[in-house]
Amino acid sequence: MNATLPGPAANTEAIRLALQSWPDVEAYLKGCKGIIIPLGSTEQHGPTGAIGTDALTAEAVALELGRRSGVLVTPAQAYGMAEHHLGFAGTMSLQPATLMAVMHDLVLSLATHGFERIFVVNGHGGNMATTKAAFAQAYGTAASRGLPVASKLRCRLSNWFMAGPVMRQARELYGDREGQHATPSEIAVTLHLHDSLITKQRPLPEPAPCGAIHGPADFRRRYPDGRMGSDPYLATPEHGAELLDTAVSALREDLETFLSAA
Repeated sequence: MNATLPGPAANTEAIRLALQSWPDVEAYLKGCKGIIIPLGSTEQHGPTGAIGTDALTAEAVALELGRRSGVLVTPAQAYGMAEHHLGFAGTMSLQPATLMAVMHDLVLSLATHGFERIFVVNGHGGNMATTKAAFAQAYGTAASRGLPVASKLRCRLSNWFMAGPVMRQARELYGDREGQHATPSEIAVTLHLHDSLITKQRPLPEPAPCGAIHGPADFRRRYPDGRMGSDPYLATPEHGAELLDTAVSALREDLETFLSAA
């Protein structure tokens, strides 16, 4: 792989795969074999958080990462493995086997065209195990199909909310009120992205403490309003802008290392 990134783009439209033509993509592949996939989820985020939080944040991080690096960004995969949130209205989940098949097929599609480095910006913890399994399956399929890129194909799952600088910043801002689900850090990013969400903010009672995650009925019993130890009322749009910048800066270094690795 060439360690050099394509270079900053003028705007996010320039790096969105959905806005390219196929000759544009062929021309891009002559200089860069990397691409970014935003992966999120459509699930409850407590009584005040947007159901699309995980997809909205993953896409925002991915698009700004693409703009700063020049690497193409695919449309967001907005549905993830959120079975344990099905006890709350509006959640739409893929079963693990379905998400695995979707991610496998997306990777294989890109590999067929000559992409060698698939960088997934993930916004939902429930996607992690299944997506890594999909990568392992995709490597085997690429080899069995005799794809020219099979020996060079590499996939990386990068969870923006778990990047070291992001976690440190969240703890500095919110302490133990960050919690584990419907966190003020992720809600803050959505407030920065969409002004309309600010009207949903309000003080909330003490959340249920963080603990085990099982099926939807058990989750609803343990965490009646959907939160796990979090206080999203602490979130502000200004925090969201700062956290987004921190996430993109951290992931840009990760992306550059990934593209240059053997």
